[in-house]
Formats: sequence, structure tokens, C-alpha cells
Amino acid sequence: MSLNEFLWIFYINLFLVLLPAIGLYGMFKKAGVEGWKAFVPFYNVWIMVELAGMKRYWFYLQFIPIVGWFITIAILIDFVKTFGKFSFWEHALTVLVPILYFSYIGYNSIDKYLGAESVHKHKKSTIREWVDAAIFAIVAAGLIRMFVFEAYVIPTPSMERSLLVNDFLFVSKTAYGTRVPNTPLAFPLVHHTFPGIKTKSYLEWIKLPYRRWFAKPVKRNDVVVFNLPVGDTVINDEVNFGSKVTYYDAIQMAGGDRNRIWNDYGDIIITRPVDKRENFIKRAVAVAGDTLEIKNGVVYINGKVNDIPKGVQTNYYLRTKGQPLDYTMLEEEYGIRESLREVSQAPGLGNNVYEIFLTQEQLDIFRKLPYVDSIAPFVSTYSANGPTMGGDVFPNDTAYCKWTLDNFGPLYIPKKGATVQLTPEIYSRYERVIRTYEHNDFEMKDGKFILNGQPATSYTFKMSYYWLMGDNRHNSLDSRYWGFVPEDHVVGKASLIFFSWDGGPRWKRIFRSIK
Repeated sequence: MSLNEFLWIFYINLFLVLLPAIGLYGMFKKAGVEGWKAFVPFYNVWIMVELAGMKRYWFYLQFIPIVGWFITIAILIDFVKTFGKFSFWEHALTVLVPILYFSYIGYNSIDKYLGAESVHKHKKSTIREWVDAAIFAIVAAGLIRMFVFEAYVIPTPSMERSLLVNDFLFVSKTAYGTRVPNTPLAFPLVHHTFPGIKTKSYLEWIKLPYRRWFAKPVKRNDVVVFNLPVGDTVINDEVNFGSKVTYYDAIQMAGGDRNRIWNDYGDIIITRPVDKRENFIKRAVAVAGDTLEIKNGVVYINGKVNDIPKGVQTNYYLRTKGQPLDYTMLEEEYGIRESLREVSQAPGLGNNVYEIFLTQEQLDIFRKLPYVDSIAPFVSTYSANGPTMGGDVFPNDTAYCKWTLDNFGPLYIPKKGATVQLTPEIYSRYERVIRTYEHNDFEMKDGKFILNGQPATSYTFKMSYYWLMGDNRHNSLDSRYWGFVPEDHVVGKASLIFFSWDGGPRWKRIFRSIK
């Protein structure tokens, strides 16, 4: 843990123990303790532990990172019990507004210090026991979800065949270091919207800067969950827009007319902080400092062919020797179903052609089948007439980047501390990084660059970035469409499939590790 990370934890602990100090002054005096002790950080907690008759180890537990915050809150609750405060609402006030509630207890003429014995004598009702247990379970589950691991379900086929639709998996939030929430005031166990009522589940009264405790870099070919970088602004209509057609896609489809989009959808356009943007899952094919290039669908990293994970599948045109394909047999033997369709004619292949998604292992098998005449990869290219297909890709710059899904780059993936020379050729590639993700005023005028009001010829990156792609290479909305994933958008590493469903349990996939 870095010094900055340690200081952030310490400052939050300090805030918790000093927040009720004004009220504690009066409460300590009622308990026969000198009031000045209320203003001494952590010593005031020691006094509360003693007055409440708690074991002394509770004082030391509050110094455990993150968990200690909730230990401090538990100590505050036990302390107010010594003043006869046992109801749910009295404890809620202790947690939510201690500066006001403790001042009320400390300075009114009614409440008296009853001592630790009053706490031990008090018996909760059965209902209260259940309520407290439920609240504890929600808080504990919320903490685990926020800082340790979270369960996800795969909603789309973009990662097939590595991950299938309705695979349920655990994502480790400690694999790359625990990310401190940008918006800590949020309803537990809900991402960004309350189900059914389409209302924000979080408040932006407190916004914390990006911090990651015990930070570790993403490794190449890891399967990563991250917040969608272009999800900062959303047309809040999940049927037609949302993360499927992003706000920036809509502007591009409108010919760049931003005013038109706001006139049509301004009432439902919203912005989201980083940690509340839509969660996506892809594979990190390139990491910070790499140079990525795709040639005819093959990914090259730093000039070498990237290792191809076993589950990666690509689009092919398969021509038979005249007989139709047996769909039932292909599904039973190879699990090929939704990725198969017949096309009337494919370029250069003629008739009896099918479009099919295959892994490398399946491709080797299909090439040997007696009824298969030929298999040709689907490859999008750029010609004098424009892209054959798949040309609407990042950074949408036809002057300098005539790229497609299958022929892309070379492109340098920014690394924290690395410097690039600013040229018109690379402006579109790093403009969003410099302006949006790293919060600078940045523009190009007449081939010259203005950074935060000053002329600039180079830029040094403040964060590291990653390049995420789906294993279903021709059916994935990924970095090829919207660019880099900043390190502060990384949620965690997909680690284990704990359940899988397709009309019934997929028993062979349960408790399978993710590679």
C-alpha cells in the first residue's frame, strides 16, 4: 500500500472519530469524564469502549483497512446504548447524523448516562433481532460486493466460446487492487439504477478521486470486468440506446450534429460517474506500453502474434459440396447454433455457403470433414472505395486511420509516465484520453496543439490504459469501436464460473476457472 493510500484510509478513520466530537464533549461530562478528551482523535474512541464496557480489542480492530470504519460505527452504537438508546431509529441517527444526534444527547437535560450495565440488561425483541440480522447481512454483503468480489451474469455472446450467455461468475475486485468507490453514498447491492423505477441508486454529494489500494497491473489476456468508458453520457433508453447504441454513436449517426441529439433526447440524456457506468467484460489483448496491430484478423502485440486463447472464435464462410448442413448434428457435436446461418452467396465462394463462427480447434476439425469444400475467413479491409465492412471503428479518422475490425493499427497503448509527441496524425487517437479521461483542456488549431491554454508539442500520460476485445471477434462491442480502457475504469478479474444455465444447468461449466 502506498503512502497516499494509507493516508486516505487514515483520513476517513480520523473523520469518523472526530465527527461526533462536539456532542461527545457533553456526553463525556454526563458520564463523569473530562470533556476535552472528546476532541483527542482515537483516544475518544478508547474512552467510549471503556464506558460501554466493551472488550478492548474492539479499539484495535478499527485500524483494519476498510473494515475498521464499520468497527468505529459499531462502537458509536454501543456507546449511545449507555444513554438508554436502544431503538432502531436511534441507532440510525447515530450512523447517519452523529454530529447532530450526539449533540442532542450531550446537551439536553433529559438523557442521562446509565452505564455499561444498562447495555447488558437490555433484551431485544425477536423482531428486532431479525431486523438487526438483516441489516448486518445487507451491510456485510454490500462491503464484500464493493471491495472483495461480485457476482455477474454474461448477458451477450461477445465472449463466446470462452464465456457463454447465462454463465454466472465471480469477479475478484482484489486481483488488480481494491478500487475506492467514486460515489460512496449508494444503495447497497444495486449498481446505478433501482430496478423497476429507473431512479438513480446513488448520490453524488460526496465524490472521491480515483484510488486503488494494493494496485497491480492487468496482465495480457486476462478476462477483465470494467466500466464502459463511453458510458459517461447515456441516452437512458435501454431498448434503443443505452450501452448498445451509445450517446457518441448516436451523434456520429446524426452526422456529428450534437444539437440534434439533444433536441431529440435531451430529456433522457444522463451522465454517470466512473464507478456507476455500465459493466462490460472482455479480454485484455494489449496492456499499457504495448503496440497493437491487427492484420487480416490476427492480433499482433509488439510485432509478434498474440497468444490465441482457446475460446476465441472468428467468423468464416463455409462452402459445402452441395448438400445442406445438418443443424441438429452441428449443435449436438460442436455446440454450434446461434452462430450459423446460410447466405445466398459470399464473395468469391459462390453458392452453398454458410456463415459460421469457429474456434481454432473447431476450424482444424471442419477443414477435414468430407462434406466441406472450403472455409475462408471473413476479413474486413479498406480499399480505395472505403471499408468492405467493419470500418466504423475507433478513432473514426479516415484521413489517418483507414482501419477496420480485421485490419487495425498499429496503435500504441498509453502507459502512465510515457510521453508521446503530438502530431495531427495521432490527435484523434489520444484526444479523448487527454481531454476526457485525464481532464485537460485540449484542442488542435491549424496543426498546432493547445493544452490547458498553453502551446504543447508533447503529452505525458497520467494513467495506464488497456485494450479490451471480445473472444467472439466478429460479434463484440469492444475497444475497436470506442478505444482505450483507463485503469480507473477497471473493476476486477473474472475468476470462476459458479453456475451456468441454458434451459437447465450446464453441469460441465460449474466451478470452472476462467482463462
